[in-house]
Amino acid sequence: MKREPLVEAVAAGRPAPLIELEGVTKTFRNGELAVRVLHGVSLAIFRGEFVAIMGASGSGKTTLMNILGCLDRPSTGTYRFMGEDVSGLDHDALARLRREAFGFVFQSYNLIATSTAVENVEVPAMYAGLDGAARHARATALLTTLGLADRLDHRPSQLSGGQQQRVSIARALMNGGDIILADEPTGALDSRSGEEVLALLEDLARRGHTVIVITHAPEVAARAQRVIEIKDGRIVRDDGPALRTATAGAGAGGAPPRAGRAFLNDTVEAARTAVRALRANLFRTALTLLGIVIGVASVIAMLAVGDGAKRSVMERISSLGTNLLLVRPGAPNQRGQGGSIATLVPEDAAAIAQLPNVLVAVPEMTGGVTIRFGNADYQTQVMATSAAYPVAREWRPARGTFFSDADVRSYASVVVLGQTVASNLFPAGVDPIGRYVLLNNVLFQVIGVMDVRGATPWGADQDDTLIVPLSTGGLRLLGQRHLRTITVAVEDLARIDETQEAITQLMTERHRTVDFQIRNMASIVQTAAETQTTLTVLLGSIAAISLLVGGIGVMNIMLVNVSERTREIGIRMATGARMRDILQQFLGEALVVSGLGGLIGVGVGLGAAALIGAFGRPIEYSAGPVALAFGCAFLTGLVFGYMPARKAARLDPVVALAAE
Repeated sequence: MKREPLVEAVAAGRPAPLIELEGVTKTFRNGELAVRVLHGVSLAIFRGEFVAIMGASGSGKTTLMNILGCLDRPSTGTYRFMGEDVSGLDHDALARLRREAFGFVFQSYNLIATSTAVENVEVPAMYAGLDGAARHARATALLTTLGLADRLDHRPSQLSGGQQQRVSIARALMNGGDIILADEPTGALDSRSGEEVLALLEDLARRGHTVIVITHAPEVAARAQRVIEIKDGRIVRDDGPALRTATAGAGAGGAPPRAGRAFLNDTVEAARTAVRALRANLFRTALTLLGIVIGVASVIAMLAVGDGAKRSVMERISSLGTNLLLVRPGAPNQRGQGGSIATLVPEDAAAIAQLPNVLVAVPEMTGGVTIRFGNADYQTQVMATSAAYPVAREWRPARGTFFSDADVRSYASVVVLGQTVASNLFPAGVDPIGRYVLLNNVLFQVIGVMDVRGATPWGADQDDTLIVPLSTGGLRLLGQRHLRTITVAVEDLARIDETQEAITQLMTERHRTVDFQIRNMASIVQTAAETQTTLTVLLGSIAAISLLVGGIGVMNIMLVNVSERTREIGIRMATGARMRDILQQFLGEALVVSGLGGLIGVGVGLGAAALIGAFGRPIEYSAGPVALAFGCAFLTGLVFGYMPARKAARLDPVVALAAE
């Protein structure tokens, strides 16, 4: 039918239309199949009208409502709202329009099942940026006005159909609801509840709201002041405008307070919504958390074990000295013969001691010996060396003294005991200092007991030893002059390679051949550190796989959430949620799961590491692995939660609302 143009209406003294459609069509496509539902619809709706759009099922009335409410776009034609063409607006601009101008009342209520009546009503104001207290107060006032004061904290499943529809009407009014779009509002209600809902809509129209009811029932359409009939996608009847003089937006609950949008406020609301959604399905949330908890705990525990093992090994290696060069007999290709090769003599040590950057050069002989005190015998190793041994090895007596250069020169029969020998040979309470012992039936006096040294990296007990002067040991105990090792301590560790080269040159000149080997302890320590670091990284990488699996679990659950809550997404979009709001909500859920799982995982991981440490394993706690594991968990939620959240944000409101 032909509609009076806007310019003619203005010329005739009428107000400009609130909503104006010109030649609107809508075509749905499914592959190659195209179905046109609306055929050139043109109409104008003025502020304050109570309009009924009536038609049979399949006539296109719901499609028309979706276009009027900016839930869908026309295929062709023009849609002007308050004189502005909205056909070119983007998703967020349409969301703003729905949020500020429209309120929807659906046949199936479309309430969020996991939220209470108050929380359902608050949804539009949340996306309008209203603070929590004001939002709650307004929602409570609206529900009280509609007779639901005693049902505020009830969920939709605890409400009757009529009560749910009242909640839906309150939600439509939350942001003012200048325009109320009601799609078959009485279709799912009994006659009494339907009558109450229609009375509410009539009251809203009287208060100045523009009310548009979509219905197939003539008795419902008869309650409106204007009836528009649609058939096969075309308007076949329009009674014409029925205008009132009223103040729009002054309906039930009063005009809503307005608020601006702030990123921080949006983020907080997204987090609250995420927590509510996760609480609604605790078992699923717990299973999702479990994957993150196991991943984070594994990373922390494995890195603590790896770092502890690294520290233990490095301490043992470092106890041997990191600034040492060990000169041993035998050419580099002579393996397995060790000290039986007689190529080093004490004079070599004296010559090396004269080189630059050499702190001390200590000659060493070793061999087996039996020590006796009273009726107790003990077999151990004897070290015959110089008075500089404590300087080179950084190992000094805990009690008594070490022998001197004078003792070496005078072939003194004195001995210093290791802690293991002292504890095994002497009874408790007996002080070894000053006592005489027999070493292979040679009488020696104990002048000192060395400090505890511990085991070597390969498990040998360094405290199970005796130390005697080089001269005495070589002559009276071991019967030899050749050395097992010359231990060289350098002054400047940075020049250790240079010193090694100087020793190599000196020894080659003295022996006229390369019949010795030099081990650089600094290189050994560096190699060991690199090896232990590699092992620690390997342990952490293996544990990180479980964190990756947990992340995949988060993505899987979030995809299921999007599929199960598609209608909820449509409801939120209909009430004004922008794409960013939906993205924040679902991404927030993934981040809450990952963050909470990360925190629990940190506690479990530290507890597991402590338990492992209680069984005697070395454990190293540090903030780095904890921060790394938690950061990875949070990043996992961000990465694996983004795709499901993006999928949710890109849903079409009409398609989402139609989901089962």
